[in-house]
Amino acid sequence: MRKEKLYKRSGLEKSFEAVFNTYQWDEVLDSIYTKTAIDVERAINNAHRDLEDFKALISPAAQDYLEVMAAASKAITKERFGNTMQMYVPMYLSNECQNICTYCGFSLTNKIPRRTLTDEEILKEIYFLKKKGYDHILLVTGEANQKVGVEYLKNAIRLAKKHFSNVSIEVQPLLQNEYELLIEEGLYAVLVYQETYHRETYKQHHPKGKKSNFNYRLETSDRLGQANIHKIGLGALFGLEDWRCDAFFTALHLKYLQQTYWKTTYSISFPRLRPFSGGVDPKVEMTDKHLAQTIFAFRMLDKEVELSLSTRENEVFRNNIVNLGVTSISAESKTNPGGYTVEKQSLEQFEISDERSTETIVKMLKNNGLEPVWKDWEKFK
Repeated sequence: MRKEKLYKRSGLEKSFEAVFNTYQWDEVLDSIYTKTAIDVERAINNAHRDLEDFKALISPAAQDYLEVMAAASKAITKERFGNTMQMYVPMYLSNECQNICTYCGFSLTNKIPRRTLTDEEILKEIYFLKKKGYDHILLVTGEANQKVGVEYLKNAIRLAKKHFSNVSIEVQPLLQNEYELLIEEGLYAVLVYQETYHRETYKQHHPKGKKSNFNYRLETSDRLGQANIHKIGLGALFGLEDWRCDAFFTALHLKYLQQTYWKTTYSISFPRLRPFSGGVDPKVEMTDKHLAQTIFAFRMLDKEVELSLSTRENEVFRNNIVNLGVTSISAESKTNPGGYTVEKQSLEQFEISDERSTETIVKMLKNNGLEPVWKDWEKFK
């Protein structure tokens, strides 16, 4: 009854859950692992790839075809996006959180100082990032409705919108009408990651808090689509479960959304488990080669979707992947509230790997023949 009331309030009319429930995790996993070299070659040569082709491209059998896949991914990206790379920066507003997540530094059970930025502190961070040249910002919080609810987010978006062309958020899942209120304030995109599409593993890593509701999180993108958001960001936290299966369900989710909410654009992110205080080891390791394979597979499946890579990944990997399918990257990221200017030493949500400055990343991109897309990038020529 409680869930029915929640969905009724959100105005939910369509649901990815109905599609999701027609698939069995173990059957999908077996299908991926039994793909053969013939399946991979068929997928590579298919001009209109589908989800079965995607299974082949993320399968173990495809590991012998990475160079071919890289070339195909590069060609598709150049044809669709040219020699450009979108740059954005995350700004953490709060580390307050009501959830227990086993892999996150902000988890409720972690005894850390909690902080939520004031208007003055938000503006201080904004001014710093504008001086860096950014025009696309991602506002991030823990999941705490009382401290960082809709009114707080409306105010933060209002402050940021005066200085940035695109304002995105990565916060707790909201109701459709709440998203509509934020869109009215100038919200452009929402990133919401399922973390893992495996129900039991999800429950294991999210034992308490609103985030423990698997279905509610799964249907967040439907509420966003019905709210007519400009862009939805999807992804899984690779390492919680078998990354190949989570990648497939992310692709399934993407295709459902594109068919259902065709006016909305989409992005895919590829976060891997990173250390935090008392962190979790990956259940199934995703190596650099595996991550590259997944990026190539997504690009070969979909020519239009934006593929984003954060500073979770090391500089060597990022240097080598920027021409092979990725269309958006962050730089000089801080994953703690006020991390740029206000409180640089507070606990991060996770450790970043690529710690290079924005200026260094811009030069790296230009050395790779790419043109950073942001309003004030000329200052770094």
